[in-house]
This record gives sequence, structure tokens and C-alpha cells, in this order.
Amino acid sequence: MDIKNLADIPAFITKDGSEIRELLAYRNSEIRNQSLAEARLPVGASTQEHFHPKAEEIYFITHGSGRMKIENEFRDVKVGDAIAIPPGRKHKLWNTGAETLHLLCCCAPAYEDSDTVITEK
Repeated sequence: MDIKNLADIPAFITKDGSEIRELLAYRNSEIRNQSLAEARLPVGASTQEHFHPKAEEIYFITHGSGRMKIENEFRDVKVGDAIAIPPGRKHKLWNTGAETLHLLCCCAPAYEDSDTVITEK
């Protein structure tokens, strides 16, 4: 049985500037075709706008609130929101709330820096 606890996972910074803890992926588990990570954005912070040529993503907000951009559409997001991000769609997330924004990120195939294209300077 392959179980990971968030408290035991070290954080690292992804290519888009997110602080993540990769819970399950081929790098650290039996999972081979996707990845699950928790990301955190401090108050006032944002990711860099980017897209993934191969991976589709799901963001699930677990704590805090923010503003999501996918291509030219903007929406406010909050706890309980699940956000679908198809491959090739430019996206960016801002923390617009008063506390750290926490979200789960599921990528299929698994997250890779090499599959991340930054679209802003």
C-alpha cells in the first residue's frame, strides 16, 4: 500500500513559481500516469502565466480564495471549486484573499518542468 502524508513531503518551486509538495507521481510512488500535488500561494502572490502542451490539469481549492485566468477568461475561485485546465490553455492564478491559498493539482500525464511553457516575462 502506497500512502504519503502531506506533512512528510518536502516543498519545491515549480517553473511557474508555485510552491508545491508532490504527493504522488512516478518519482515517489507506484503511480505512473498522473501526479497529485498540493500548491500554496502566499497572500498577494501569483503564478506566472503558462501552459502545458501535453498535460491536462485539475486545480481544487482547499483553503483561501483567488482569481483564475484561463486564456482570456477570468473567474473568482474559492474553497470547493474544481478548475479544469485542458492542455495548451494559458493559465494563471492569483491569491486575492487574506490568507495563504492552498490547492490540489492533478496532472495527467504527471507534472514536468519540461512540459511547462512560460508566457509572460
